[in-house]
Amino acid sequence: MGGGPSTKTSPAVRLVANPGVEPETLRTHGPPGGRGVLCIAGFGDDGTMFAPFLATPITSSYRMVTVDLPGFGSEPPTPGRFATLSNLASFVAAVAAAQEVEAVLAHSAASIVAGLAASDPRSGIRTILSLEGNLTKADAYFSGVAAGFDTPASFREAFLTRLDEAAESDPLMARYRSRVARANAHALWVLGNDVAVFSERHRPGDLLLRVAEAHYLYNPSNCAESSLEWLERSGLPSTKLRGASHWPTLDAPRRVARVVAEVLG
Repeated sequence: MGGGPSTKTSPAVRLVANPGVEPETLRTHGPPGGRGVLCIAGFGDDGTMFAPFLATPITSSYRMVTVDLPGFGSEPPTPGRFATLSNLASFVAAVAAAQEVEAVLAHSAASIVAGLAASDPRSGIRTILSLEGNLTKADAYFSGVAAGFDTPASFREAFLTRLDEAAESDPLMARYRSRVARANAHALWVLGNDVAVFSERHRPGDLLLRVAEAHYLYNPSNCAESSLEWLERSGLPSTKLRGASHWPTLDAPRRVARVVAEVLG
């Protein structure tokens, strides 16, 4: 990164909430003693979505920690545990505690995971920066589709076919499609179903308001009307990233970095 802080692989971390589980994909970027921020990719994605963001000056001041959720990216599924929201939240809470981070930068459905993790006092999470995270059930336009399929294999096949069409004209969607193809099919299906159930029973945005100091980063053009209406009524602090894709850390990394720095101070 041109003379900036070095990027290194962190030592294995013993998880406090999941004894015996050590993330294989945990990486730190920036000064070892810097204020920590945990970066979590959304449904089916992995830590590569943060690469351009981590190449900005944000790593000069903050210790950015990336980790893939179990079953996604290169992080293998946790033996004996399904990729439910509760289990993934336990994983995130444990990593946050072990890495001594106080903030989470969470994308899309991972915003729900971060909110549930923050509700665990052991996590130490105080701030959530949500990158177009789920606010209402309308935002489960990828993950929630899993509820319509009886098996992991049938959902994976249909989801990849759907992404194929969009990927033909959108490089960012093509990248996302490649990440989903690497994800564990069972993890995709279980998490998708859980997000759908959770979103029917709760309003995900309310979770953010209740458990942490939250800030929402979004391009209005990417969001469902019901979510925009909720956001306006809720008073949740937010920043508009007009013109950005659903993955602003890829195509608007410096803008995201500025917001993160302003919110964290």
